[in-house]
Amino acid sequence: MEKPKLIGPFTQLLTMRELPLKGPLADDQLEIHQNAAILTEAGRITAIGDFDELKKRHTAVKVDEISTPSIGLPGFIDVHTHMCSAGSRARDYTMRIGGTSYLDIAKAGGGILDTVRQTRAASEDLLTKLLMQRCTRHLQEGVTTCEVKSGYGLTVADELKMLRSINKANQLHEMDIVPTCLAAHTPPPEFRKNSQAYLQLILEELLPQIQKENLAARVDIFIEESAFSRSEAEPFLKAAKAMGFSLAIHVDQFTAGSSLIACKLGAVSADHLEASTNKEIAALAQSDTAAVVLPGCSLGLGLDYAPARKLLDGGASLVIATDWNPGSAPMGDLLLQAAVMGAAEKLSAAETFAAITSRAAAALELSDRGKLSIGKLADLQAYACNDFREILYNQGKLKATQVWKRGFLIG
Repeated sequence: MEKPKLIGPFTQLLTMRELPLKGPLADDQLEIHQNAAILTEAGRITAIGDFDELKKRHTAVKVDEISTPSIGLPGFIDVHTHMCSAGSRARDYTMRIGGTSYLDIAKAGGGILDTVRQTRAASEDLLTKLLMQRCTRHLQEGVTTCEVKSGYGLTVADELKMLRSINKANQLHEMDIVPTCLAAHTPPPEFRKNSQAYLQLILEELLPQIQKENLAARVDIFIEESAFSRSEAEPFLKAAKAMGFSLAIHVDQFTAGSSLIACKLGAVSADHLEASTNKEIAALAQSDTAAVVLPGCSLGLGLDYAPARKLLDGGASLVIATDWNPGSAPMGDLLLQAAVMGAAEKLSAAETFAAITSRAAAALELSDRGKLSIGKLADLQAYACNDFREILYNQGKLKATQVWKRGFLIG
């Protein structure tokens, strides 16, 4: 751990403090400090204030002095990814943009089961290596905390392999990684005609071992006609919750209605929501379940964006994540996707930044990050510009010039 240090000066420092967790946000609600600095010790923030005053009062600390006009923000948080995988689906993508249907791509040997075959064939060490490479790029682009799902193994052994890989990467990499068990991603070929038996296998054999090895505290399931039905998913989720797992669920991607289960069961998040109607929006707004939207998937599949504006205006807690995966969302650029969706859905800068910082932290049940305030983790980033509005204005092309993880400047 680094010794106490002073980081600054920031022309503007957006703390993301004191913002409500739900509903619309205006830019004038942002707390912005001018000529600001952050004092850190043992990876946490101990003071925020004027750079010159803090420098005078703390003459013995190390200074990470910023020499060019820069905007400071909390580190970004990506709450929904499938970054642990092997292989490429570039063939699928070119077939899809050429007009080939998903069914025909699957018949040609593509689709999610192609990634399953390649991930099953990969060693734990290879999966760890590939995941860490993706984490490095994410971290360099300002993402300091990232959720990563299993779900390309679809056997007890291969799902455990994936989760062990995710945990190993978390131990080795500077980024914080939050693992989620998505063994219920789609019925595996071995259980194609008996998906209920597969869900029972997960409950009886996989989840107890996950708890024994402390590999994940979150469970996900893909509720869709092509994956698991609502009648299958609800008892599965109830059983997982009874075991002590938090729930984060794939819902309303192609057909509406499954987000109602997420709200009913008190899931921490309902993810996708491209097909959500006013009924689902109202339910999410009245619940404590975060509405996680995934613009990268819309871009990759050519779908409409999730109704982010309606979700905010209805009173929901909106979170934006990448869905970084080899099939439908291979880009994995959180800032670019948030900026593009913000333009399409008419989101304020405050709403967009909150969706990838403070509100994202809440969707992962992390109270120690997502904001810059005393006692929080010193996860922050700098952008070389004079005005925070330049960041979204450049639509993802203006990247972080410096990133600090727990007060440590990433090289």
